[in-house]
Amino acid sequence: MQFTYTARNTTGQNQTGELVADSRDEAVVKLRQEGLYLLSLEEAENASKSGRSNAFKKRVSRKDIIYFTNQLAIMVDAGVPVATALEGIAKLLENPTLAEILTNIQKNVEAGSDLSTALAEFPRCFDKTYVNLIKASEASGTMPQMLNRIASQAEEEQETIQQVKGALIYPAIMFVMCIGVCIFLLTYVFPKLMPMFASRGAAVPTPTKVMIFVSTSITSYWYLILLFLALMAGIFYYIRSQVWGKSAMDWTILRLPVFGSMLKKLAISRSIRTLATTINAGVPMLEAIQLSAGVTDNVHFKQSWEEISELVTTGKQIHEALEGKTLFPPTMQQMIASGESTGRLGMVLNKLSDYFDREVKVSIKSATTLIEPVMVICMGSMIGFIALSMLLPIFTLSTSH
Repeated sequence: MQFTYTARNTTGQNQTGELVADSRDEAVVKLRQEGLYLLSLEEAENASKSGRSNAFKKRVSRKDIIYFTNQLAIMVDAGVPVATALEGIAKLLENPTLAEILTNIQKNVEAGSDLSTALAEFPRCFDKTYVNLIKASEASGTMPQMLNRIASQAEEEQETIQQVKGALIYPAIMFVMCIGVCIFLLTYVFPKLMPMFASRGAAVPTPTKVMIFVSTSITSYWYLILLFLALMAGIFYYIRSQVWGKSAMDWTILRLPVFGSMLKKLAISRSIRTLATTINAGVPMLEAIQLSAGVTDNVHFKQSWEEISELVTTGKQIHEALEGKTLFPPTMQQMIASGESTGRLGMVLNKLSDYFDREVKVSIKSATTLIEPVMVICMGSMIGFIALSMLLPIFTLSTSH
């Protein structure tokens, strides 16, 4: 049988290759005799098949990872070996992609790999924070508690993100509906009225002239409008892909009315909770700060955390490194300072993250309360203007006879 493997050599570097052996166990023995620390091992034929089917695999969602983490915590806490627990969970999963990943992880664990090392082979499912927390729990012997903590944190983040998405989806749906109604009026209703206006020879009011121009443009030059929209979308994605463009957009997002404050508090909450969890798990301070920088997609928050990491490297405490960072409120610096001075930083960070979670929920309620009347006014104004432009000529014709 032919196998493909990934292993770490004596210098600490990863290397991949192929070997021939009568069985999986014999392949493992051969690699160990060569002084290699096995990370993954699978039959070459299966590897090629899995590579060809990658494009058709089902996506692994955050809910799948939360379910897996909860199940693993229960089984490990009950004394079930990790490899056996992984095998059992893989058989119960409805997502075939995650089941296949867990099977590979199980094989690596059975081959002598640590769970954290095996998880690190699949960074799209298990990020650096997840892997580092598992690694810390392996060193301290607190894996069940850590798995419960990871699952709890992921569930809280998922709930908060869903609430934020819900607050953003409502105005988006209302906007799309408004645009749809306007297009229907301008492309179907308005063209049926224009011949009547022209045949009567009545003076056309200015609002009606504007709508006639818009209606004619949409019905006669729709392809140019679609081309223009496609061009704008292309320009947007190009700008977003550039470092300067993403920086400018992220800066703009943080300063949006209502939503900017909400997204800012969400970013602070996620990074602070990650920092609290990693520090409480025994992850080194610098590594914990770097992991906190990676949980947000906003460039400016990442830069701030990276600057904090550099200052902590020089010997400063976190509250000192926070000085001058306008993205973080002064109260956060004061609370962290008290936590560092009393040696209860982890507890203070947990309280901070809980506080910002509550602030995010308050912001979501405020946003949804404010958006509804604003959207009604905007939709009413747009549709009302179109309706007025159709009715004014009719009033003019009725009063002229």
